[in-house]
Amino acid sequence: MTTKIEHEFIPGLAGVPVIKSKISDIDGHRGILKLRGYTIQDLAEHSTFEETAYLVLKGELPTRKQLEAFKNELAAHRIVEPTILDLVKLFPKTAHPMSALQTGVAAMGLFHPRNTDDEETNHQATVRLIAQVPTILAAFQNVRQGKDPIPPLDDLSHSANFLYMINGELPDPLVEKIFDVCLILHIEHTVNASTFTSMVACSTLADPYSTVAAAIASLSGPLHGGANERVLRMLQEIGSVENARAVMEEKIARKQVIFGLGHREYKTMDPRATILKGLCAPLFDKFGCTPLYDIAVEVEKVAIDMLGPRGIWPNVDFYSGIVYDMMGIPVDLFTPVFAVSRVAGWVAHWAEQLSDNKIFRPTQIYEGEDTRPYVPLGARS
Repeated sequence: MTTKIEHEFIPGLAGVPVIKSKISDIDGHRGILKLRGYTIQDLAEHSTFEETAYLVLKGELPTRKQLEAFKNELAAHRIVEPTILDLVKLFPKTAHPMSALQTGVAAMGLFHPRNTDDEETNHQATVRLIAQVPTILAAFQNVRQGKDPIPPLDDLSHSANFLYMINGELPDPLVEKIFDVCLILHIEHTVNASTFTSMVACSTLADPYSTVAAAIASLSGPLHGGANERVLRMLQEIGSVENARAVMEEKIARKQVIFGLGHREYKTMDPRATILKGLCAPLFDKFGCTPLYDIAVEVEKVAIDMLGPRGIWPNVDFYSGIVYDMMGIPVDLFTPVFAVSRVAGWVAHWAEQLSDNKIFRPTQIYEGEDTRPYVPLGARS
């Protein structure tokens, strides 16, 4: 007779280590995020998206020569297969951009090698995904407006090129810089839901395009990447600074989910939120303030007063939407822009998982019926 092993049930795997990684680290009690040992503050202040992506992928900051080679490689891979663009043109214009992006990325696997046991093939897939996710997203944004996709330019930075493909004009240098910092802030964040999703897919030796498509699906939910959309819509519903305290007090009293506040890891201010809030000042100084920003500042004050003592603070989603809105990026592109950055983190974890792979196969606690005799159909009442 076998004895059933009892397991402790931990909802959401909260605090359960599932991997060993060298990519990033969080100290939630002190509000510290480090990528390969470098603080997010130092990277946001001194680095670029391309340099940070190289760091996340390779483990070290690049030399000048290595960085130029990586930037040139990304730029050379920005052009998407024409058939994928034809597919994008067939998508319903009312589709959410996350669904369009997920489908476009999955379709990349139809045109490129999918094996995971060749180092050069994996490298090409990594570069191609980082380079082409922005192109696919921008193509859908233009198509749903009745326009033709804007081809990428290979002499622009990763950030400037995306903004150019979205708007059809070169971005203001300040906007480009701030958007680049936004991409750095979102590039990697340990084993969050979408990263874990990508690693589970990768552990089966699924191809990189299917792996990233799975991660995009996970990111799309409002409890993960979709939260920044919900924050902006909440601020719009509040409507004015004068309404902020009453609305917040009511939400807190009813124990409603308030998007943009609280984090599974941080028990103090999310360091990325602090950086994003600081980016608002030069942006609004140059282009003018918006009512949404004023409402956000008031909501933050109320939240810190009422929820801060309970360890609930603004997270990165609280201010990212406000910054993107000021840049003219549509609300339903906020989460896909998250994916434009996070794809670098996903493929870094994909490579790390492949280096010492074991398929994920957790167990469960069964709460169903015990063994029962089969009752013939005619005998069932």
